[in-house]
Amino acid sequence: MDLTECTISKELILDGRVLRVERHQVELPNGKESMREVVLHPGAVAIIAMKNNKLLLVEQYRKAPEVNLIEIPAGKVDPGEERRNTALRELEEETGFTSKTMELVNEFYVSPGFCDEYISLYEAGELIESNTLKADDDEFVVKHWLSIQEANEWIKQGKIKDAKTIIAIQYLLLSMK
Repeated sequence: MDLTECTISKELILDGRVLRVERHQVELPNGKESMREVVLHPGAVAIIAMKNNKLLLVEQYRKAPEVNLIEIPAGKVDPGEERRNTALRELEEETGFTSKTMELVNEFYVSPGFCDEYISLYEAGELIESNTLKADDDEFVVKHWLSIQEANEWIKQGKIKDAKTIIAIQYLLLSMK
């Protein structure tokens, strides 16, 4: 069975600084019509960064849920920017570290029921302290260094609730076996 929903029309609802929101009229596989609201996102990267067997996490306030979240370093891909370069830039801006290597681990959709955001998860090699790039003016972070076991405990305790971070920690735990 073909599960494709064919787009009949699109209406721009919001053209924001970071994302776009569109309303799509679609034809369903059974021939009926429906409406979908779609959030279009430029994509993002997330970085697994470790030093001395400790995972580098950043804590920052997130406006949408209105809470501080503890996450792996991450950020939005700029237009025309290669994702690996985004990962290097975001790592440095958020943590003050860079890396000689940045290897792609996996890629995934964040919330495909309404959003096309696609994250590329990278693993940084040896971390090198750097002061070349500074954090964005509207970005405030606190760094945390945790062992993989401590990070997994923080997940169990509900201290880490961010999906990309949970994916990264689970990946690291599976890699240890």
